[in-house]
Amino acid sequence: MGWSRALTAAGMSLQRSEGGMISPFVGIILNKFGIKRVMAFGIFTTGLSFVLMGFISKLWHFYLCISLLTIGMSFGTFIVLVATVGNWFVKKRKLALSLMMSASGIGGLLVPLLVILISNYGWRPVIIFAGIGFWVIGFPATLIMRSSPEDYGLLPDGEVESEEDHELSKGIKKNNDKSVKEILKSITFWKFAIATSLTQGLFALGLLHIPALTSFNVSLSLAGFSIAIIAFADVSSRLMVGFSSNKINPKYLMSIAFLFLGIGSLSLSIIEQEVFGIIINTNVLIIIFALCWGGGFGASIPLRLSMIGDFFGRKNYGTAVGLMSTLGGIFSAITPILGGLIYDLYETYRISFAIGSLLVFIAIPIILSIKTERS
Repeated sequence: MGWSRALTAAGMSLQRSEGGMISPFVGIILNKFGIKRVMAFGIFTTGLSFVLMGFISKLWHFYLCISLLTIGMSFGTFIVLVATVGNWFVKKRKLALSLMMSASGIGGLLVPLLVILISNYGWRPVIIFAGIGFWVIGFPATLIMRSSPEDYGLLPDGEVESEEDHELSKGIKKNNDKSVKEILKSITFWKFAIATSLTQGLFALGLLHIPALTSFNVSLSLAGFSIAIIAFADVSSRLMVGFSSNKINPKYLMSIAFLFLGIGSLSLSIIEQEVFGIIINTNVLIIIFALCWGGGFGASIPLRLSMIGDFFGRKNYGTAVGLMSTLGGIFSAITPILGGLIYDLYETYRISFAIGSLLVFIAIPIILSIKTERS
């Protein structure tokens, strides 16, 4: 057998792995230079990568553009935005992060428009104008960004602090904030990082879900329809988590999200497969897969980001998110490669998705075992 699927998956994993390597440094640089400068650099680099990509003619040009894109996206979008929202909100952090992360899912609605434009005008002019558009929208956005409320005489969540509460609040902030060294030495960090990285690795395996469905004799149109269901469940679950009660322990919500993600992966692995003498209807399994897969992972994103703030405080929040993203990025880069390799060896995707569901189920007790550490 050839190694085509493994090599293809390796190519798709390139951007994920590079982003993971850069992530830890974003929070440190953000603390040193402030969000406006860091985000402006990221916006410029991202736009430049798109513009240059419109002129590529050799393979190394493509790799250069992907590297620029990785740097730009790391410094201009995800971590800087998450870190800023995490600084401005504490009590309402979960809601704020869920609203922000839902916007990225809604952005997927522009994909059909891009497909139409590429069909009519070709991909080169479209990607060039996409880069210019990124500059047009991104640079003005940097002007309104603010690193933290304290820099402007404000408090998180828009709260007002009385003078007599000032010393008490300073003590609380000091106790809640962890240094980078304390974060790395924390058993909470490693438990949480391993558990969430397992789910990120499984979700990255979704790069292979269309080939998996078609290999199970599912029509390409039905396989494509599952993407729409996943997107709907993803965005809906992010919003649901944001509006859920703060009285519910986030560890329980995260465990439920992991359970759904595992059920989704398991459902995909048994399509057209006899289980205990029963073959479940393919359409039913595809719906279960898409709803649980999208809903489980979608809910886990704002929960993961808000729980990092709960565990480690605001001072090094961006760095903590970056460190978590590094480990998650490693898992996300490896799993599609392993999935492609397993297919090349055994000519089936069932094994990969079945093992993936098992790993996520293992992550549930790890999450539940976490205890909040006190300084």
